[in-house]
Amino acid sequence: MRHDEPDWTPPPADPEQPAQVRRILRLFRPYRGRLALVGLLVAASSLVSVASPFLLREVLDVAIPQGRTGLLSLLAIGMIAAAVVNSVFGVLQTLVSTTVGQRVMHDLRTAVYDRLQRMPLAFFTRTRTGEVQSRIANDIGGMQATVTSTATSLVSNLTSVVATIVAMLALDWRLTAVSLLLLPVFVWISRRVGRERKRITSQRQKQMAAMAAMVTESLSVSGILLGRTMGRSDSLTQAFGKESERLVGLEVRSSMAGRWRMSTIGIVMAAMPAVIYWAAGIALRAGGPAISLGTLVAFVSLQQGLFRPAVSLLSTGVQMQTSLALFQRIFEYLDLPVDIAEPDRPVRLEKVRGDVRFERVTFSYDPEAQAAGRVGATLSGIDLAVPAGGSLAVVGPTGSGKSTLSYLVPRLYDVTGGRVLLDGVDVRELDFDTLARAVGVVSQETYLFHASVADNLRFAKPDATDEELVAAARAAQIHDHIASLPEGYDTLVGERGYRFSGGEKQRLAIARTILRDPPVLILDEATSALDTRTEHAVQEAIDALSAGRTTITIAHRLSTVRDADQIVVLDRGRVAERGTHQELLTDDGHYAALVRRDARLTADV
Repeated sequence: MRHDEPDWTPPPADPEQPAQVRRILRLFRPYRGRLALVGLLVAASSLVSVASPFLLREVLDVAIPQGRTGLLSLLAIGMIAAAVVNSVFGVLQTLVSTTVGQRVMHDLRTAVYDRLQRMPLAFFTRTRTGEVQSRIANDIGGMQATVTSTATSLVSNLTSVVATIVAMLALDWRLTAVSLLLLPVFVWISRRVGRERKRITSQRQKQMAAMAAMVTESLSVSGILLGRTMGRSDSLTQAFGKESERLVGLEVRSSMAGRWRMSTIGIVMAAMPAVIYWAAGIALRAGGPAISLGTLVAFVSLQQGLFRPAVSLLSTGVQMQTSLALFQRIFEYLDLPVDIAEPDRPVRLEKVRGDVRFERVTFSYDPEAQAAGRVGATLSGIDLAVPAGGSLAVVGPTGSGKSTLSYLVPRLYDVTGGRVLLDGVDVRELDFDTLARAVGVVSQETYLFHASVADNLRFAKPDATDEELVAAARAAQIHDHIASLPEGYDTLVGERGYRFSGGEKQRLAIARTILRDPPVLILDEATSALDTRTEHAVQEAIDALSAGRTTITIAHRLSTVRDADQIVVLDRGRVAERGTHQELLTDDGHYAALVRRDARLTADV
């Protein structure tokens, strides 16, 4: 079970584009007031830090040699006060910057989740769930250090470097020139390291996404059942081990990338005090101007104070380049086109009658390929009318487009030609709330959350009372079973509802739809996976749900559609026949053949 790449491959992007950096900076724009406060704290902290070496020079050159104990006491108190003030500023700076960073991460998570909520169903049919989860959890989580501390660290270290260099120049410009001689080389090395780590980080995140997808697929209830019943548990463990081994290699490479080069920078900077002492001694021996002991010690102190933020600044540059790979992956999701969106001026229907019409509807999962003639349309030239309160049954062989047709009404997909009307309004012109209130869907694949029965029912109507829950459950013929459970409506349904049978889950889904009370009901092969006895019980619940509603039934078993007002037979995306059950039997065409097939299958059973 090997997953090298996610099923959905994002479009390539240029990681070096300045526009990406500007886009990252725009994330912080709503918090510029707090960032300004951080800047003030940083500036104040830097000034306080630079003052300490000057106080030290006065201690060594004036207070101690001249025996001025009063001045010595004041200078010592000043140095202690500087340390205290610097610490307080540092705590406040960390608090504000961390708050800003966490708010930015919250904004990113919410923006990605919102964009994914608005993506068409087709996106999720071709994208692995683990890949989506990895973008939200791993990629955004991996940016935490960057967005919470990097901006502050950048400003803090840059301010410290500038202030320290100015102070060093004030002490001795020649020693300053010696100290800064190798700085351009260090900057060049850090940029090389940053590019290398960025490349490895992109590979690592893809590998983490592949692992997340594998865990999601193989450790779900369905995955565990499949793995054990197929005897593949050991092979799945081995496959996961191989994926994890690849991640180990990438993590080690990421950690070690440029480590020796950055260590070299640290060694050189640690040796610089010795170089300064040596340079001062050589200059004095050569007849140059004498440098006081206090000035020399203060300068070395400043130099050490310079190296710390300088190294941190270089490391921050490396970290920012590494984080660009994570930002790039997040921006790829944020830039996904939303194919199904509300119009600028959506139509809102306060009361929906439920009149549904399909006018010359054409649909293709790949419109560009269809236009080029490489593939045919999934649906073509569909004209249907379902009056309010009426019932339409859609039958036909597998792959004829039955489910796709039904998904066009709630806009799970949009037509590529023609239009679908609800009460005379194109569904593409309606606001999403109207569609959600108007159209309910009960499908073969019933999804239940890992929550209580009551919470699953209230997902359709959050403010539903206990009495409404019971009434809906009674109508769906599931109340007695719920009441028999030890915790009743507070019983956890388990992952994907595996504590309930298929028929029980289906009736829970029907109860949920009853609570929603939609005027238009889509039944997408809601009983096809059930045995005959369970199907009969569920069908009774469906009959109760369908009463007085416009109903479009997608059926595999024809016994469930005999009483429909109109039956349509789809064949290769086109309407092959239409009429009532008796009319279609009399025509002795596609429908009659399907009925005879069902009769033979029932007899064989």
